[in-house]
Amino acid sequence: MGQEVLVLNSDYEPLNVCNVRRAIVLVYLGKADILHTHGEEDTRTAEAWFTAEGQSIAHPSVVKLRQHVRRPLPELKLSRRSIFARDNYTCQYCGQVSKELTIDHVVPKHNGGPMSWENLVACCRRCNTRKGDKPLEKCGMKLTRQPRRPRYTPYIALNKYVSGTRHAVWRDYLPIFSDVGGVFQ
Repeated sequence: MGQEVLVLNSDYEPLNVCNVRRAIVLVYLGKADILHTHGEEDTRTAEAWFTAEGQSIAHPSVVKLRQHVRRPLPELKLSRRSIFARDNYTCQYCGQVSKELTIDHVVPKHNGGPMSWENLVACCRRCNTRKGDKPLEKCGMKLTRQPRRPRYTPYIALNKYVSGTRHAVWRDYLPIFSDVGGVFQ
């Protein structure tokens, strides 16, 4: 029941990620069509839900809405999650991949460093302690890549976009951008 489903607009643009239950309700109400199901490569493992009328509905992986939903282009918000997703949960100083990361100001706040995409990076605790509140030149550390604001603003949350690129079927529908999450580099 905890599986995620990619929801596409009628023009195949990614709109959202929802749970299986919500996707099945959309299909049952006639608001969406199933494009791919979980386990469709192996039909023996494909599961199905049964409705009150005795119909069976496969567990969807990707659904497409029948009616077009107009949405304004979202603004990519600066947050811890979006910084971690942009840096692909990797320390930008030593390259350690971890879920236990902190946020580091490249130019320390007391030296006038802003709270911006270009000044914040994901950092492991060891490197953050080593760097402290010193500029990079004084502590002898280097960034693996220069931080910048992602050019692409996905309709789905940035962390859902990055995790969604790990689903083989979803990759066909998610646009490819090299500056988001380091996923396609």
